[in-house]
Formats: sequence, C-alpha cells, structure tokens
Amino acid sequence: MPNIPPRGINMEGKRKRIMDRFRRIEGQLRGLQNMVANEGPCEDILIQVAAVTAAMKRAGVAVVEAYLEDCLEKARQQPEAALADFRKVLARYMDLA
Repeated sequence: MPNIPPRGINMEGKRKRIMDRFRRIEGQLRGLQNMVANEGPCEDILIQVAAVTAAMKRAGVAVVEAYLEDCLEKARQQPEAALADFRKVLARYMDLA
C-alpha cells in the first residue's frame, strides 16, 4: 500500500497555539543571545537554556498530538499506511528528543 502524502497541521486552533509556542521560544532564544552577548551570569544562562529545552519538548509534544489526530483521520481510509507513517515520524522524533 503506498504511503499517504504528508500534510500540515490543519486544525486552525492547534496551529495557532503551536505557532504561539514557537514565537515564545524564539523570544527566549533572543533573550539568551543577549545574555551571552552581555556576558550574563553562566548560572542564569544555563537556567534559560533548560527553560528553552523544556519549551521545545512541550512544543514537540503538541505537534505530535496534532499529527496523531490528523493520522487518526487518515486511518479511517488507509489504516495500515497511516499507522506506518505515524510510527516512522514518531521514531524520528524520539531519536532527536
């Protein structure tokens, strides 16, 4: 059975919340850059790095949840292909996490 072409997150509310998360993370990263540029205390920088890391993990979980919901919708039409695609994507994500 052929793979189902990938689609983006199509649920408007979920997409907005995910984009908001990434914008907050972007702001945190700019703050980190300023802290490093201004020779901020290493302890504060590491605390902010940990905060950004945690925020990225939470954003990843939100994307996985949205993908899973989309995958479940696809599963109604081609369950084997949808499950195989989800497993592949999840394995890649878990490798990087």
